Amino acid sequence: MPKKTNPVPKDHSQLCLQYLHRCGGSARLSAISFSLCVIQTLVNRKLVKVTNTGAGFFVELDEAK
Repeated sequence: MPKKTNPVPKDHSQLCLQYLHRCGGSARLSAISFSLCVIQTLVNRKLVKVTNTGAGFFVELDEAK
């Protein structure tokens, strides 16, 4: 009997977007547990932006959608 598996998206970008929404729209890049590939995918889609605030790099939701 085959095991039941829950479908997991190959790209965890939606989970990262949900995480950023819960964090108020921005989070420190070093505190995010998502891979840099996921972050880069979101930047390429222009959904988030990475900014250097002088105190570190932050990933922010791009409000200009």
